[in-house]
Amino acid sequence: MESIKRNVLLNPGPSTTTDTVKYAQVVPDICPREKEFAGLMKGLREDLVRIVHGDPGKYTSVLFCGSGTINIDVAINSLLPEGKKVLVINNGAYSARAVEICQYYGLPHIDLQFPVDQRPDLAAVEAVLKANPDIALVHTTHNETGTGILNPIREIGALAHRYGAVFTVDTTSTYAMRPIDIEKDNIDFCMASAQKGLMAFTGLSFIVGSRAIIEQSKGYPRRSYYCNLFLQYDFFERTGEMHFTPPVQTIYATIQALKEYWAEGEEAKWARHTRVFNAINAGLDALGFRQVIKPEWRAGLVSSAIYPDDPNWSFEKVHDYCYERGFTIYPGKISTTNTFRLCALGAIDEQDIRDFFAVFRDALAAAGVKTPVVYNA
Repeated sequence: MESIKRNVLLNPGPSTTTDTVKYAQVVPDICPREKEFAGLMKGLREDLVRIVHGDPGKYTSVLFCGSGTINIDVAINSLLPEGKKVLVINNGAYSARAVEICQYYGLPHIDLQFPVDQRPDLAAVEAVLKANPDIALVHTTHNETGTGILNPIREIGALAHRYGAVFTVDTTSTYAMRPIDIEKDNIDFCMASAQKGLMAFTGLSFIVGSRAIIEQSKGYPRRSYYCNLFLQYDFFERTGEMHFTPPVQTIYATIQALKEYWAEGEEAKWARHTRVFNAINAGLDALGFRQVIKPEWRAGLVSSAIYPDDPNWSFEKVHDYCYERGFTIYPGKISTTNTFRLCALGAIDEQDIRDFFAVFRDALAAAGVKTPVVYNA
């Protein structure tokens, strides 16, 4: 097997992949309606439930062709009963996206906003649930990838259930990285895409959640054809296939990525991501960079560094210098603060981060940025 040039991606997905995952896409052409391919998807769906320690009798996974946003769309438009309301606990760009989805479908919703650098106030969440008994769906993000803040999903889920609501969580940047237990974490539905924690490729997304709630949703208003959870689930259950054409090569790559996930193991994989994250933070600290999220609230996956107050600082120049040398950094996603992100995703380890910071230091020097970096206030 020929080796492929290796780039270290420090953006929040797609992530750095192994050559074995890359080459898993090179397979004989197959019609995705063949029984052989349906059998592959059955095993894949079961594995996706196992990753979050779900009972396969109680929980299932439903695959969709698209990016991670399709999952938020599917969950919100499919799981809201007639005459009920969505509560979005919003402290970042990806929860804000859920609010936009509610707006586009014209769904009754409450946008409960908190600052992007703060965790949600559980007392405020409970007060809204108490005052609005028509809330049937509570949605939030596990790790707000725009900042790296970790939200207290177990506690939020307990509140949602106490007030009779279904709890959906965007786990796009934690699934298969930070350990999740769907039952213990009070999650009804979680979701992710193949190119993130599984370290495969873009094009395949999936929702893992309660069979009973999906089956109950059959009678809910049909707000989308392609993005209806029950429709896709029902087709899988009856035929073993996706309702519409699946991303065939991405599925082969994801199956290989799952083999590598099980070989590494949940605890060892999380330990590796933690090593990488700690090395990123140590490197930023050594250069004097400030971060948006205080250490105890970071999810362990995304570091969001604030631009220094240096007239020579140019994200584009620094990015391009690093990119030419095989390292990708990524702009931030906070409307009020200029930031860039370094992420602990993918098939990388702490040596890659040491190598990166050697290049990053050179990039700062080439741009004329002083180190340690300076802030005016």
